[in-house]
Amino acid sequence: MRNSKITWSIVAGTAVALVAGVGVAIAVSRDSSGPAAAPGASTSAAPAVSSTPSASPAPSPGADIKGPLDLVLIGVDTRVSIPGYEPHADTIMLLHVEADLQSGYLYSLPRDLRVDIPAYKKSGFRGGRHKITEAMSRGSRMPGSNKKSVEQGYELLTKALSAYTGIKTFHGGAILNFQGLDKLVDELGGIDLVVDQKVKSRHRRPDGKMRPSSGSNYYGPQATYLPGRRHLTGWQALDYGRQRYGLPNGDYDRQRHHRQLVEAILDKGLSQGLEDPAKLRSVMDALGQSLVYVGGRTPFEYAYALRDLDASKITTVSLPGEGVGSGGGYLGEQLKAEGRGFVNAVAKGDHVAYLRSHPKLVDKG
Repeated sequence: MRNSKITWSIVAGTAVALVAGVGVAIAVSRDSSGPAAAPGASTSAAPAVSSTPSASPAPSPGADIKGPLDLVLIGVDTRVSIPGYEPHADTIMLLHVEADLQSGYLYSLPRDLRVDIPAYKKSGFRGGRHKITEAMSRGSRMPGSNKKSVEQGYELLTKALSAYTGIKTFHGGAILNFQGLDKLVDELGGIDLVVDQKVKSRHRRPDGKMRPSSGSNYYGPQATYLPGRRHLTGWQALDYGRQRYGLPNGDYDRQRHHRQLVEAILDKGLSQGLEDPAKLRSVMDALGQSLVYVGGRTPFEYAYALRDLDASKITTVSLPGEGVGSGGGYLGEQLKAEGRGFVNAVAKGDHVAYLRSHPKLVDKG
């Protein structure tokens, strides 16, 4: 199996739920032994292939997947496996894969984007206008129980995304926490990317240790990421992806950095020989419960279907936005007309032409 077949399931399946200050991924559910079928999907074994020479070989799993695909890539700020944790979608990336499954478009929505979140009977949520990050938490609630359902949260989040974007179906998604990014990058031996602006860390010292804090204020020497091509270890990639304070465009700059990380991880993964089962297993073991797959097909089915999609064929797009408020108070974010226009164009299948007429939306470099 080619590197890209497996790497995409891990990286795009791992990268995009990746950056909550991290965020990314594709795919499904899993059991304790590794990737498995999505909830509700058949778990019966694949039919045996006859050794008779005249028998036709069974099609590869995922060979029936057709494009276009829309995938949700979510980052959270802690372990989604902690009982009672109410997950927030701290980073939301959407990946649109074209009908030929050979190219795609990756774009981010602000976590504080104000949207109409529909009523959701399973959690007792009555609906209302809120920040989109709250859709996951409000959907995750299980009346009469302290437990939280990540799958329910994902379901309500995708309903809110569909209502906002006009994209009727999201074919799969995944959720990765902070530690998942750190582990993944270290397992790959670090990543290389071009830092496009000076970024000073609010959280880490130059040696990687946490900066001391008093309340919400941090003090002491800061890790600093200077413009140019840089090699980042796990903690550095995580730290770089978290920063928004002190950046000229705040969270919008951070969203762009998230997309840079996704591409860098995918590039590195494609060079790692993940067709080797032992290497693949070591990556999966490193992630452990940091990564949760929801909805859609198995990672390996998507890996086969997206075998011809690599980082060079993914266009990353920045959507400009601005804050909204009432009575002097901050309520959240909204996309500007140009950014909202791209989202609507994706739903209608007009995004290629839209970007031709709005080239500044395409990330440079």
